[in-house]
Amino acid sequence: MPKGLWVWPSDPQGQQETLEKVAASPHLNAALAVLAKSEEGMSNAELDDATNDSSEWTTIWVVRQLTSLGFIEFRVDLFGNPARYRLTALGRTALSKIAEPPLAVPPSNPQPQQAAASKPV
Repeated sequence: MPKGLWVWPSDPQGQQETLEKVAASPHLNAALAVLAKSEEGMSNAELDDATNDSSEWTTIWVVRQLTSLGFIEFRVDLFGNPARYRLTALGRTALSKIAEPPLAVPPSNPQPQQAAASKPV
């Protein structure tokens, strides 16, 4: 297993080096791109299928890396639906800097259930 990144540095040079390491990793890059396309986030199984890794261990490694860097967050659904990983604002910024060609990352919608509940039936 490769050495982990684990911490988002506070200095700009360290941040740039970390972004370069993330950009060089096909697994981290693919996971960020897939999560950016998902409005409601993805469960472990969905992320594994979407990145086509065919390895739960690789998915766990990717999730740990991105969570520890602050690029994604884990949200638990209290009503029985699967917990989901979602991009954070830092993750959107990082993805927009490392994507080739640059992606137009949509802004986050932190509370999609609330918006759906307010629509007339």
